[in-house]
Amino acid sequence: MGMIYDYFVAPSDAVAAAVIDDGPTGLFRTVEAKWLDPLVVMGTLEELLTGRPYTEVVADPRWGHDVARESDGGPLVLSVTDGLRDGLAGMDEPIAVAAVWSRTEELDGYDPADLACALDELKDLAAEAVRSGEQLYCWVCV
Repeated sequence: MGMIYDYFVAPSDAVAAAVIDDGPTGLFRTVEAKWLDPLVVMGTLEELLTGRPYTEVVADPRWGHDVARESDGGPLVLSVTDGLRDGLAGMDEPIAVAAVWSRTEELDGYDPADLACALDELKDLAAEAVRSGEQLYCWVCV
């Protein structure tokens, strides 16, 4: 059994935290990205999209901040940085980004076309967040 990563838009940490038990699907617009972890893989993506060094990405207070966590190791909700949200929303060429991203150590062996499809969905989600002045979050479940 692997990890499940669902990215979603919410107006605040408190509202996002409410999905801890059942996930965001049906409550918020959601992108299921079962293999795109919100920390290393998405941190690398933010570095590619924004030029912000990875060390700065991981130092951002919203990078993987626990918004909600089950005490028994169950699901959790993590915040996503504004840099990643804005970088995704402003991305021009998902296929070009996917080609570079697929050569990172964490995504070795992934098809750039599959990554580009995921980036298209995440771009739309991030653009919605920017338009509405909301944040991106990731619901993580084992």
